[in-house]
Amino acid sequence: MLNKTDLRRSLLATRHAIPAAMRARWDAAIGVRVLAWLAAHPVRLLGVYWPINSEPDLRQAYEALAARGVQLALPVVVGRDAPLRFAAWTPGDALVTDAFGVAIPAAPGGAVHPDALLVPCVGFNAGHIRLGYGGGFYDRTLAIAPRPLALGIAYQCTLEIFEGAAHDVALDAIITECSPIKECGNA
Repeated sequence: MLNKTDLRRSLLATRHAIPAAMRARWDAAIGVRVLAWLAAHPVRLLGVYWPINSEPDLRQAYEALAARGVQLALPVVVGRDAPLRFAAWTPGDALVTDAFGVAIPAAPGGAVHPDALLVPCVGFNAGHIRLGYGGGFYDRTLAIAPRPLALGIAYQCTLEIFEGAAHDVALDAIITECSPIKECGNA
């Protein structure tokens, strides 16, 4: 079994190697599944992410959610060892790039507290433990009570076998292009 650094490197290479046309189909499928999940589990305020490093791109789903009246928020890093802060955001609002190369609202207001989060995964395991980039931001965010629902967003090809660490917080669900997993043969 690879250590987490090597596993992260391998999974990122796998994700980067997905052909653009396939990625677009998978992103659309993930977006449909996110919209369906949220129709069955309505939330008032949803924490989303801006895609980087070949993460699933759900910006079309964000537009559909905003059109349905769901308030969206983007994460903002406020300190290396701090949980994420979320700032209200609507598709079309101005964005700037932070020190990590991530798009954040150009004029973030006060912190908002999402009912649920879409959490990008570099990889994940069958126990819904997320492998991220190694900074621990989402784990620290999910360790705070009250804890929002957390939906991992990933490509099915990043499902791996690995052990979680003591600080890892299991996600409530993982949504991939072929969720639930039994559908994967049809994707």
